[in-house]
Amino acid sequence: MAVRALTLTLALAALVPAAASASNLVDRNASNVRLAVRGNGSALVTYRAAGRTRHVLVFGAINAVQPGAAARQVRFRIDYTGGWETKRRLVWKTFGRTCLRYDGPALPWLVKACRAPDGSYWALQSWQLDLPHRGFPQWKAGQTDWELHLSHWRGPIAKLDVWTDWAFGGQAHDLFGRLTYLGVPVHGFRTTAGGAPDSFGRSLYVDTFDSAYGPGWKRETSLVFRKPTGAFCYSFWPTNDRSLPGAPRRPAGNGKRYRVTVQGPGVTPDLAWEGAGLHDYNPHSSEDVEYERRMNAIFDQVVAGDKFCPTQR
Repeated sequence: MAVRALTLTLALAALVPAAASASNLVDRNASNVRLAVRGNGSALVTYRAAGRTRHVLVFGAINAVQPGAAARQVRFRIDYTGGWETKRRLVWKTFGRTCLRYDGPALPWLVKACRAPDGSYWALQSWQLDLPHRGFPQWKAGQTDWELHLSHWRGPIAKLDVWTDWAFGGQAHDLFGRLTYLGVPVHGFRTTAGGAPDSFGRSLYVDTFDSAYGPGWKRETSLVFRKPTGAFCYSFWPTNDRSLPGAPRRPAGNGKRYRVTVQGPGVTPDLAWEGAGLHDYNPHSSEDVEYERRMNAIFDQVVAGDKFCPTQR
């Protein structure tokens, strides 16, 4: 019996998706997605991926904790064996199908959302994180994958604020903003050599619509919210992007519209903002001058205490 149990554990463990390291990443390119929840803080995600039906048990986390150098951010326990690895039984077979009507906040990229019997909320969202920057075509596997993210929360979710303006005296189009949770800036304390944040930090993903890259939505870039302000600032310039093969020269990617997407802190939901782009700045237009004055006042408030963003004004 012990040998059969070990064999089953190893076989089921082989179904775990590679690089499922983010705290709320369930899998990639999932279809036929279903969500069931219980009032004890657990959820069952059922879906198909890579030609297999999977039953994934998730538990052990809700909401987020505020950034703290000595603290640890909340993180799900994700059991890809449907309960065998953590409970020594196939929980998924008796989990049930409870998913009460969702009456929480509107969410972007939504696949499925439920209210649990304890009043907390669960949601599955799916979007593309790894698209090549600067509107560049895909050149390696995985760049167009759709990641399936699970969240679990009670109470308010994080808040993403974004503004459009011009930078460097009107020479460039610009986006700036901030991410807060319960009124406190969201930021990390360090990044990897590749720019990925720690468990407290969050990257934001900027998309541009109908730009010099071509029609439709294209990925412009990704960057992290800054310590200690939870702010970001980004100017659109022609650039040689070293993340692309050969570091090709790419034009400024400002477009007719912009979209900013970010994973929520901890295991809270992912957020998105979308807004219209601006025309080129006209220093002889009183409307443009007044708009830029108002945006600069907001900018100074948002980035106060930051060392980098004030240089972009």
